[in-house]
Amino acid sequence: MHTPNLKDTMTASPYIFTIGVAGDSGSGKTTFTQGVRSIFGSDLVSTITLDDYHRYDREGLKDQGITALDPAANCIDLLEKDLCLLKQGIPVEKPVYNHTTGKFDPAITFSPKKILILEGLHTFFTPALRNNLDFMLFVDPAPEVKYDWKIKRDINKRGYSADDVRRQIEERKPDYERYIAPQKEYADAVIGIGYSEYGRDLGEERNVYRVTLSQNRMRHSIKDIDLSLDLYSILSLSERNFSLKFATGVQYGQRMGELIIDGELSGHVVKKLEHSIEHQTKVHPISMFKDREYVTAGDLIQLIISWRIIHRRIFLEISREGNPGHPGAKETPLTGGRKGIETIDEKPEGSTVISADRGLVRQ
Repeated sequence: MHTPNLKDTMTASPYIFTIGVAGDSGSGKTTFTQGVRSIFGSDLVSTITLDDYHRYDREGLKDQGITALDPAANCIDLLEKDLCLLKQGIPVEKPVYNHTTGKFDPAITFSPKKILILEGLHTFFTPALRNNLDFMLFVDPAPEVKYDWKIKRDINKRGYSADDVRRQIEERKPDYERYIAPQKEYADAVIGIGYSEYGRDLGEERNVYRVTLSQNRMRHSIKDIDLSLDLYSILSLSERNFSLKFATGVQYGQRMGELIIDGELSGHVVKKLEHSIEHQTKVHPISMFKDREYVTAGDLIQLIISWRIIHRRIFLEISREGNPGHPGAKETPLTGGRKGIETIDEKPEGSTVISADRGLVRQ
């Protein structure tokens, strides 16, 4: 049977597929949806940063004595209304926050593309927001990693002084724990990032970190969708340290599978995964990490997240078409975001570890 190009299917469909990414400021939210942007391109993908929905500018926050993490410092009600319209394909007049000046620029007319990514602090803070999101991802770096990243970004790109950033970090801690971290409970996937066990300096030198992907269970799966790791490439072609571990357990109030990757793997691993996505989507070419001899844990997780999002989009398309033989086909309305959700098949609790140190394989 002929399988249409997923890009063509999405272009012809009235459905606006929404991805919500939440996490603290400077946590790397944009990085882990970069795969979706790379695969589907700017013609199909649009992005909103929720900083645009701040209620106060930089001086206003100081005057109010609150941080941007406090929901009261944001126009969440306006965001809810705009997302509802955007989900229906209706353009909105979107505010624009300028990080360079710390003030608001004139609003712009924003039209959603077939994939709409929302990134910010409160992306799935309320039921109204969650109900209009098809996939929710929370990015959760370890505190020391997050602070190092934020200091570097805010000094180099946003014009803050080092003292300003450190003071802001301390001021924001209580609000992060109170308002931002609890959103992990609603996420389809949570990405944790820590310094590599092979050396903290590898983060700065080669962007090597220990990355954990926690995902919820899949109640519905699609037979033709798969993503396989080539153990030969993993175990035989790498000359750098790496480890892979999988475990199951209860996190954030739900049963989740946890994939932990550290170090660097042969680029052949990613090439095979990219070819698998090409085969499943009929989108060619997919080459996110071209000419890379090695890829990091973050690169691999980025690709796996892309696959998971593609899986959700295909599932929703099947449901939207009303295939009566497909499980949950009647659960997902055209404008809904959270019904008919697929989750990973449950496995017995336990863990599997595959690692290689300087060419010596342990299993």
